[in-house]
Parts: sequence; C-alpha cells; structure tokens
Amino acid sequence: SDPIGKEIMVNGTPFTVIGVYRDNASFLSGGGDRAKVVMPIQSLGRHLNVRIRDMGLAVKPRVGYRPDELIDDVTATLRGSRGLRPGRESNFAIITQDKIMDTYNKIFGMFFLVMIALSAVGLIVGGVGVVAIMMISVTERTREIGVRKALGATRTTILLQFLVEAVTLTGIGGAAGLFVGWAVALLVRQYSPIAASVPPLAVVAALGASAVTGVLFGMLPAARAAKLDPVEALRYE
Repeated sequence: SDPIGKEIMVNGTPFTVIGVYRDNASFLSGGGDRAKVVMPIQSLGRHLNVRIRDMGLAVKPRVGYRPDELIDDVTATLRGSRGLRPGRESNFAIITQDKIMDTYNKIFGMFFLVMIALSAVGLIVGGVGVVAIMMISVTERTREIGVRKALGATRTTILLQFLVEAVTLTGIGGAAGLFVGWAVALLVRQYSPIAASVPPLAVVAALGASAVTGVLFGMLPAARAAKLDPVEALRYE
C-alpha cells in the first residue's frame, strides 16, 4: 500500500511519511535497498535527542551548471558560513561523485585482480585434483580398458572417453562455483545497497575455464589410458 501520509515510529517518536525513494535510486544518491529514513535536522535534534557532530550535504546542480562552478560556489558558501578568512585552510571536505566512483573503481579493480589470482590458484589446485582422480580411475579400470581395446576400441576413442570424464568433473565444479557465486550475489543484493549480480559473460567464462582445465589436466591420464597395451591390461589384477 502507499505509505504517503501514514505514520511510522522512529525510536518511539511518530513521524509522517511525505515521500519515498524511487525503486531504482542508487546508493550514491541516498537510495538503495537498505531501510533509511530522511528527516529535517531540526527534528533529529528536537525529537530524537541526537547530537550532530559530523554533517554531510548532498548538492545536485541545475541543468547546465558546470561541476567546477558548483564546487567553487559550494566552497565559497561553506567558507563564508564558517567565517573562514582568505588563506585559512577549509575545515570541511568536498567529495564529488567522480571522486567516489574513482575510489570505488580502484577498490573494485584491486578486488578483481585478487579474485583473478585466487581463481587461477583454485583452477590449478582443482586441475591437480582432477589428475589424481583420473589416474586412480585409469588404474582401477585397466582391465575394462583392455576389454574395450580387445573389442576394437582405438586409442582416440579411449582418449576422448577419459577427456570427457575429466571435463565433466571440472564442469560440475564450475557449476557448483557459479551457484555459490549466485547465492553470494543474492545475499549482497539483499543486505547491502550494492546491486551485485552474476553477468552472463561470467557464466560463460567460468564454464569455459572449467572445460579448458578439464582438457589440460585430463590429457595426461587420458593419454596414459590410451597407450595401455590390451594384452597387459587384460592381465592386470
């Protein structure tokens, strides 16, 4: 239902709702998915007995107003209201949306590089695990390989069989990782203002990397299986 005009309780004090954020408001503009209440500063001090130590102002320029002009005007206004004489250092900071996005991009870039490094390590560790599992599988199925070769299976057929099994193993791991990533993105989107998601390109890249890992690390055990001598394989106990 429409909340406009209804009362809500904030720390035991009733307030009337006069507006709501639009659904697609970004967290940089004060919106987002988190529960948030905006009220006049006088009401905050009078009704909620909150002492204001640090204050932030959000300034939106008019159409055609250049950002550099806005910064100069805001700086002059704040310095004048604080009685700062020329030459004295400003006791406030102005942070533009460009600065916020630049900081965000730097942090995200570092985070992305760390994730790439961790993913590479994970792929290598997973690949070593695939080699170990497939080697054990080849050893346990030596007689089966001998029977198949005796019935006419070629080296290529055996090689492809074990490569497909290796790719299947890594594909299952990649799908599990995507599911975990999707669940984490859902939690982040639910409990923070960040619109986290798993883009289709990431899905394709993850599955592709899993398949390549399966082929690369599955080649050694698959080649070993393909080179087995059928006579010796049938004698294997």
